[in-house]
Amino acid sequence: MTQTIAPRVRTLVLLLLAACGLLLTTAGPASAHAALTGSDPQQGVVVDKAPDQVALTFSEKVALSNDSLRVLDPKGKPVQQGKPFEVGGTTYGVKVHSGLPDGTYTVTYQVVSADSHPVAGAYTFSVGAPSTTSVSVSGETAGGGVVGWLYGFGRYMSYAGFIVLVGGAAFVLGCWQRGAGVKPMQRLVVGGWLTLTSATLLLLLLRGSYTGSGKVGDVFDLDLLGNVLQTKAGAALVSRLLLLAAAALFISVLFGAYDKREDEEKRDLTFGLAIGGTVVAAGLAASWAMAEHASVGLQAGIAMPVDVVHLLAVATWLGGLTALLVALYRSDAPIESTAVRRFSQVAFGSVVALVATGVYQSWRQLGSWSAFTETRYGQLLLVKIGLVALLVGIAFISRRWTAQLADTVVQRGKRVQQKERVAANASGSGKSKGAAGSKGSSDSGVAGSKGAGSKRAAQLARQQAAMDTARQKRTRDADPHRFGLRRSVLAEAGVAVVLLAVTTVLTQTEPGRTEEDAKAAKAASSSSSSSSDASGSSGALTLDMSFDTGGTDGKGVVTVDFDPARVGGNEMHVYVQRSNGRAFDIPEVKVALTLEAKKIGPLTVTPDRIATGHWSASNVQIPMAGDWKVAVTVRTSDIDQTTVSKNAQIG
Repeated sequence: MTQTIAPRVRTLVLLLLAACGLLLTTAGPASAHAALTGSDPQQGVVVDKAPDQVALTFSEKVALSNDSLRVLDPKGKPVQQGKPFEVGGTTYGVKVHSGLPDGTYTVTYQVVSADSHPVAGAYTFSVGAPSTTSVSVSGETAGGGVVGWLYGFGRYMSYAGFIVLVGGAAFVLGCWQRGAGVKPMQRLVVGGWLTLTSATLLLLLLRGSYTGSGKVGDVFDLDLLGNVLQTKAGAALVSRLLLLAAAALFISVLFGAYDKREDEEKRDLTFGLAIGGTVVAAGLAASWAMAEHASVGLQAGIAMPVDVVHLLAVATWLGGLTALLVALYRSDAPIESTAVRRFSQVAFGSVVALVATGVYQSWRQLGSWSAFTETRYGQLLLVKIGLVALLVGIAFISRRWTAQLADTVVQRGKRVQQKERVAANASGSGKSKGAAGSKGSSDSGVAGSKGAGSKRAAQLARQQAAMDTARQKRTRDADPHRFGLRRSVLAEAGVAVVLLAVTTVLTQTEPGRTEEDAKAAKAASSSSSSSSDASGSSGALTLDMSFDTGGTDGKGVVTVDFDPARVGGNEMHVYVQRSNGRAFDIPEVKVALTLEAKKIGPLTVTPDRIATGHWSASNVQIPMAGDWKVAVTVRTSDIDQTTVSKNAQIG
């Protein structure tokens, strides 16, 4: 039975790795984590006079290079001058040549978001009148191609190495201290260290090209590498390498001096290794938290330590699971049921921490229930939640096998004594034969006979030891409970591999909250442009009003659009934005219309929420033409709200 299981294990692992590779291959380039929320001039607008500069507003801070913002004329010739600069807040601009002729101009941008991911895109505006243009805006991507694929692969391997390194070491130190002397366990943890170190070096080399040109030839550009070292992501990668040097010292002690100590001496060393290992592991986890999603957005000061706890919980659970799998399948030394039960308790605590931190992260990155189904981040998160639930279910089965597991441990001392006894018998037999042969031979013949007997004894001892090991393994594997545990742990590991792949793609995907903000901003921009275009013919009306509810985060701008702004039914859209142009996620908006000259109103309208910062109401009835007072009540919290108003001629 055991002979047929090993090929199945290898086949299953290869299939799972191939599936994960396919998942990473089809993931595409990294999505933008900073979204373009506004521009001046706006997308698709036709302006009468050429602007002096072009300004872009993003949902978060971005890093600029000399070629981050470009403005191209209809023939594709650059018309910007000087370097891009920060206008204020999250708005960035670039000067353009004065007196631009009429035609359609293309604005391209490629920046790096505050969470270290490249962002690229393009749009057009026209001066005087639209014209044909030779510039294509459909191919503007960032983080794609061969370099993008390699970077994604490096991220996957770095996560895998971290999980195996931290989880494997924690399993040995906290659950199975005898494992410190087991060669497969040593190779597993050292392999995790080598994988994480190699992947970190690869990411450091790829970083400049990944966020820039995307060319393979730029991977070894020392100037780009120097620029990377000055960025937040570069500092995080260098910090990770320094911490890996400390991890190498930890590994050498764990599998060197620690294994050679007696049980009493191990206690003090265990405490020291646990403290040092926890500090190094937390530092490694922080190298991700300080440069990615957790470092920007809402409550970054809370999100980063939560992210560290989340990563440590994942590593302790999945890395320990990998170590248990190696102990069950590859180790000649049998693992005790007490060690398995101890890991089961550790894994349960890790799952609790994982769920608690995951709920907080989901709220922070999504912001609304609709984002689960309406954004790619939310959809991937649902897949991840499903895989975690499946993993917990299989783990529950493993706990049942663990409870029934019978120890089949054979004391190492007995095995040694048996080997010595066999060796002694074989040696004595060889001596007897040598003595008998010496009576009828010369001195050289006696020496040859003794040598042959000694070699024969050693050979018999090795054969007997191999037979003893095989017999012990058959006895251990014959235990049905242990066999069931091995199968369930193998299934857990298979699901964990896929879960890790989904998590890697998730970290490269635009958060749902940012995606919804970008959609709302685009909708507002489109509505504003259409209202502006239609104002001359259809009488569409746009009203902008600043508000301040008085709370800690209560300032913003509310925009009300009426189309066609005439007597009868009208389409009304309400957009609420922060002062920097980003969509404002607030709980409630109400609109009241009053025609004071005729003592009509207030006519209350409660629009429906469409997206973050966007409400809409259809068939809003305006009974007669006149100077209508439009009052908007904005509520930013349970207790903070205000009403602002503006008069406008409708009808």
